[in-house]
Amino acid sequence: MHNVFSEFALLLLISAAAGAIAIRLRQPVLIAYIVVGIVAGPAVLGMVTAQDQIDLLAQIGVAVLLFVVGLKLDLHHVRHIGPVALATGLGQLGFTIAFGFVLILLMGKSVMEAIYVAIALTFSSTIIIVKLLSDKRELDSLHGRIAVGFLIVQDLAVVLAMMAMSAMRGAGDASIGEVAVSLTGRVVAAALLMFVLMRYVLPKLVSIMARSQELLLIFAIAWGTGLGALGEWAGFSKEAGAFLAGFSLASTQYRDAINARLTGIRDFLLLFFFIDLGAKLDFSTLGGELVPAAVLSLFVLIGNPLIVMAIMGYMGYRKRTGFLAGLTVAQISEFSIIFVAMGISLGHVGAGALGLTTLVGLVTIAISTYMILYSHPLYERLMPWLGIFERRRPHRELAVERDHRAPDQPDVVVFGLGRYGGRLALGLQDAGLSVLGVDFDPELARTLRHNGLPTRFGDGLDHDFLEALPLDKAAWVISTLPDIESNRALLHALKERRYQGDVAIVAREEKDGAILKQAGAPTVLYPMRDAVDYTVEHLTALIRPKGNGT
Repeated sequence: MHNVFSEFALLLLISAAAGAIAIRLRQPVLIAYIVVGIVAGPAVLGMVTAQDQIDLLAQIGVAVLLFVVGLKLDLHHVRHIGPVALATGLGQLGFTIAFGFVLILLMGKSVMEAIYVAIALTFSSTIIIVKLLSDKRELDSLHGRIAVGFLIVQDLAVVLAMMAMSAMRGAGDASIGEVAVSLTGRVVAAALLMFVLMRYVLPKLVSIMARSQELLLIFAIAWGTGLGALGEWAGFSKEAGAFLAGFSLASTQYRDAINARLTGIRDFLLLFFFIDLGAKLDFSTLGGELVPAAVLSLFVLIGNPLIVMAIMGYMGYRKRTGFLAGLTVAQISEFSIIFVAMGISLGHVGAGALGLTTLVGLVTIAISTYMILYSHPLYERLMPWLGIFERRRPHRELAVERDHRAPDQPDVVVFGLGRYGGRLALGLQDAGLSVLGVDFDPELARTLRHNGLPTRFGDGLDHDFLEALPLDKAAWVISTLPDIESNRALLHALKERRYQGDVAIVAREEKDGAILKQAGAPTVLYPMRDAVDYTVEHLTALIRPKGNGT
């Protein structure tokens, strides 16, 4: 046990150092983790001996990842994906699979390997794309919203692909019709189970769990891994089961709070998945995959964006919008690697397919990251040759510019909905402002929501939760949080979030206000002092007439 502990400690230290180098190079840390697995694995240093423990953590990490993906896909977002994102997402999926399948067959691969790798080429990394767009402040731009829409389509597609391929496990000589009937039956049964749970069981159960933040976190992980195990038992995959577990909680008011607390755990556990992946790469077979990997990388880096640009140009968008959105699919994702790894566990493909997919992933993620970071200079250079992807009159984009109003964009966000904060938020709403309330008390959040105030349950000091809030167009953030340290932390989190609006913070005493001013609070409110001043003025108006008449 001591050796295993020491090995884990050393791997974490090496991973932290490699991750720091990756960040310095403006690369996603998952590339660094795969490299750590390669270096620490049997191919180089041979220091990875606790394969069983690492493999278990890797499996839990994949389950948590799929759970978080499902958690973000609430029914409201799925219903409002939009025709452009849906058409672009489905079109890109269809064309990439078709062309990729033919291309891989021409390279001499088997039909099953061509199916798996072609499907893997269609998925882009939601985590990486959203992070890059967020850092560039383009998440709420037109191309950013469209990109997020077809990333949602891809996330749904990867789960359906996992279900379909896992349904072929043990099918033997069964016909395609028998497999389809079996899969349809299990999907219908799963849908009915999800409906019953989401309608009658989970709302009350999660409300009970949310009374303790620690218990809510444990419940979320237990629910994700539990349904993952159930999904594997039912003939799907544990990844599909974990996704459904997250999806079943996506429509609850606790979604953002759960997601914020799981993000760090997800990243920590996925570290072991990528280390395990790098350690298991068979370099004896990778040499023969270099040319196919180079060809497929070019196909993903160039072909996928061209497909998106062609679809969006046909639908009436400018070449600039199509180009910027198309760059977000110029890579494959961690889902691609997970999908092919699942194929190995099902006995459908060999280790060569995983090696090929991993090589393509390393190349495309590394290059596309710089393509997205420098998308605007790249567009300026390529603009003269992109005219074929734009109609003479880009009617749909003109309509968007004329009619668009960003959804779910409040004028004011109020943190802390106690007696003062709740009354303040409702008063601002009654005055005609669009207000969003944020509080850590689930009962209070539910009560105010029933009173007509849009409310989010979660910790406003958590950076990941703050990222999920629609702060980009909010003119004001008002904090009624009770203590100075919480308000200091909120100011710091807003600074990290690069919030551009005004901030007002409530202080109970004059000395607290001075400290908050020193901490960077632009506006400080004094409810006690203001209440006393108002009371004196009001009472004076009532008393003076009587005094004058005596």
